[in-house]
Amino acid sequence: MAQVTVKEIKDDALVSVEMNKSFYFMLKNSLFYLFKNSPDGEQKEKALADLMKKEYKDMTHWEQSFYTLTLLLAEIEKQATEKNLFADVEVELPDDSTQD
Repeated sequence: MAQVTVKEIKDDALVSVEMNKSFYFMLKNSLFYLFKNSPDGEQKEKALADLMKKEYKDMTHWEQSFYTLTLLLAEIEKQATEKNLFADVEVELPDDSTQD
Protein backbone atom coordinates (compact mmCIF):
# COMPACT_ATOMS: atom_id res chain seq x y z
CA MET A 1 0.00 0.00 0.00
CA ALA A 2 1.35 3.44 -0.91
CA GLN A 3 2.07 6.00 1.79
CA VAL A 4 2.14 9.78 1.72
CA THR A 5 3.19 12.36 4.27
CA VAL A 6 0.51 14.74 5.52
CA LYS A 7 0.43 17.54 8.08
CA GLU A 8 -1.30 16.94 11.43
CA ILE A 9 -1.59 19.15 14.46
CA LYS A 10 0.76 17.93 17.20
CA ASP A 11 -0.74 15.91 20.06
CA ASP A 12 0.03 18.61 22.65
CA ALA A 13 -1.05 21.57 20.49
CA LEU A 14 -3.71 24.03 21.64
CA VAL A 15 -5.10 26.25 18.89
CA SER A 16 -7.12 29.39 19.58
CA VAL A 17 -9.71 30.20 16.95
CA GLU A 18 -11.45 33.56 16.90
CA MET A 19 -14.91 33.62 15.40
CA ASN A 20 -17.74 36.00 14.86
CA LYS A 21 -21.45 35.64 15.53
CA SER A 22 -22.17 34.46 11.97
CA PHE A 23 -19.80 31.52 12.25
CA TYR A 24 -21.19 30.68 15.70
CA PHE A 25 -24.69 30.55 14.20
CA MET A 26 -23.46 28.36 11.34
CA LEU A 27 -22.15 25.88 13.92
CA LYS A 28 -25.42 25.98 15.86
CA ASN A 29 -27.36 25.46 12.64
CA SER A 30 -25.21 22.43 11.78
CA LEU A 31 -25.82 20.91 15.21
CA PHE A 32 -29.57 21.57 14.91
CA TYR A 33 -29.57 19.87 11.49
CA LEU A 34 -27.96 16.79 13.03
CA PHE A 35 -30.46 16.89 15.90
CA LYS A 36 -33.42 17.10 13.50
CA ASN A 37 -32.02 14.15 11.54
CA SER A 38 -31.46 11.95 14.57
CA PRO A 39 -33.70 9.06 15.63
CA ASP A 40 -37.25 10.00 16.69
CA GLY A 41 -39.01 9.87 20.04
CA GLU A 42 -37.66 7.55 22.70
CA GLN A 43 -34.89 6.42 20.34
CA LYS A 44 -33.65 10.04 20.19
CA GLU A 45 -33.54 10.30 23.99
CA LYS A 46 -31.70 6.98 24.25
CA ALA A 47 -29.25 7.87 21.47
CA LEU A 48 -28.38 11.20 23.10
CA ALA A 49 -28.09 9.68 26.59
CA ASP A 50 -25.89 6.84 25.29
CA LEU A 51 -23.66 9.32 23.50
CA MET A 52 -22.05 10.43 26.76
CA LYS A 53 -21.26 6.84 27.74
CA LYS A 54 -19.46 5.82 24.55
CA GLU A 55 -15.85 6.14 23.58
CA TYR A 56 -15.40 8.37 20.53
CA LYS A 57 -13.91 5.49 18.52
CA ASP A 58 -17.05 3.40 19.18
CA MET A 59 -19.49 6.06 17.95
CA THR A 60 -21.21 6.12 14.58
CA HIS A 61 -20.31 8.95 12.19
CA TRP A 62 -23.52 10.75 13.15
CA GLU A 63 -22.71 10.41 16.87
CA GLN A 64 -19.14 11.63 16.34
CA SER A 65 -20.37 14.67 14.42
CA PHE A 66 -23.05 15.52 16.99
CA TYR A 67 -20.64 15.04 19.90
CA THR A 68 -17.87 17.12 18.30
CA LEU A 69 -20.14 20.06 17.48
CA THR A 70 -21.69 19.92 20.97
CA LEU A 71 -18.26 20.12 22.62
CA LEU A 72 -17.14 22.93 20.32
CA LEU A 73 -20.28 25.01 20.96
CA ALA A 74 -20.03 24.39 24.71
CA GLU A 75 -16.46 25.72 24.74
CA ILE A 76 -17.42 28.76 22.64
CA GLU A 77 -20.33 29.54 24.98
CA LYS A 78 -18.14 29.02 28.07
CA GLN A 79 -15.57 31.50 26.77
CA ALA A 80 -18.26 33.96 25.66
CA THR A 81 -19.78 33.81 29.15
CA GLU A 82 -16.41 34.34 30.83
CA LYS A 83 -15.78 37.38 28.60
CA ASN A 84 -19.34 38.71 29.05
CA LEU A 85 -20.01 38.51 25.31
CA PHE A 86 -23.67 37.51 25.50
CA ALA A 87 -26.52 39.99 25.08
CA ASP A 88 -30.18 39.53 25.96
CA VAL A 89 -32.37 39.83 22.86
CA GLU A 90 -36.08 39.30 22.34
CA VAL A 91 -37.16 36.83 19.66
CA GLU A 92 -40.53 35.77 18.33
CA LEU A 93 -41.68 32.29 19.31
CA PRO A 94 -42.89 30.20 16.39
CA ASP A 95 -46.62 29.59 16.12
CA ASP A 96 -47.28 25.95 17.10
CA SER A 97 -49.81 25.55 14.29
CA THR A 98 -47.14 26.18 11.61
CA GLN A 99 -44.57 23.64 12.80
CA ASP A 100 -44.03 20.38 10.95
